[in-house]
Order: sequence, then structure tokens, then C-alpha cells
Amino acid sequence: MNAPTIRPATDGELELVSQLAGSIWRAYYPSIISREQIEYMLARMYDVAQLRKDVERGVIYELVFDGERAIGFCGYERLEGELKLHKLYLEVSEHGRGIGSFALRHVEDEARRRGVPVVVLGVNRFNARALRAYERNGYNLRHELKTDIGGGFVMDDFILEKRVGTSQ
Repeated sequence: MNAPTIRPATDGELELVSQLAGSIWRAYYPSIISREQIEYMLARMYDVAQLRKDVERGVIYELVFDGERAIGFCGYERLEGELKLHKLYLEVSEHGRGIGSFALRHVEDEARRRGVPVVVLGVNRFNARALRAYERNGYNLRHELKTDIGGGFVMDDFILEKRVGTSQ
């Protein structure tokens, strides 16, 4: 196993982010949300044009690599004195290797580097595996949030947070 690495995605690699999202979501989420909702959310959130809009408003997308192979990605932005982790996904075959925790530590370091003392994220309330991983990494429940995302679908999330302090 190579040590994982993380680096910013270039504009040309947003297509890779989109492809990874499709592959990961279709493999992981059918036990949590319907296939119809998966396809709706992928089209709405991971279309390359939408990813570019995210970048234009300040979201930073980064790719996670095992050697030369992209195995996942994260996306985050600074919002109202917090670092909002919008997305952190790894190929299902890479779960359980500590790479998700590695990526979380990276995001926390980015928050500290920017002088932001809190990382906040949303996770589907029925995603028990991810909830356990976030809890192991020191994240605590802030509140519950149900969001109507259109198309007859709802995101039913727990909003989690972790105080990371600052390096400034």
C-alpha cells in the first residue's frame, strides 16, 4: 500500500471528481437511499458544470490518491467562520484502511491553516458506517436537518462538528 496523498483537483480533473462520485454513490448508497434519489442527487450535485460553479463560489475540491490512482475526493469551503466539509468520499474498496481519517485530518489541518476553529459537515442520519467514522475522529452532533432538495426527495442529515482550534 502506498501512503495516500491529497492534492487540489485541476479544472480538467473535475470530470474525474464527477466520475468518482457516480461510481462511489452507486456502489455505496443503495442501502441508504433509493436509486432514484442517488441519480437525482448525482445529476444535481456532481455534474461538471455544477462542480465548476462550486469552485467559482469558493469550494476547494481535492483528489485522494493511492499512488497514481485517484480513489476519492473531498470538497470544502470557508463559510461564516467555519470550514464546511461538503463532500468526502472514497471508493468502497478503500474503506477500512484509515484513508478517510487521513483525509479528515487533512481537512482539519486546512481549517487551522486558514484560522478557522471549527469543521462542520452533514451526513445522512442512516449512514451508520460514516457516522461511526466521524465519531471516532472526534465529531459531535450539532443538530438534525431535513432539507427538501426537490424532485420529491429529502436529505435527512445529522450536522456534525469538531473544534480544531487554529494555528494562528
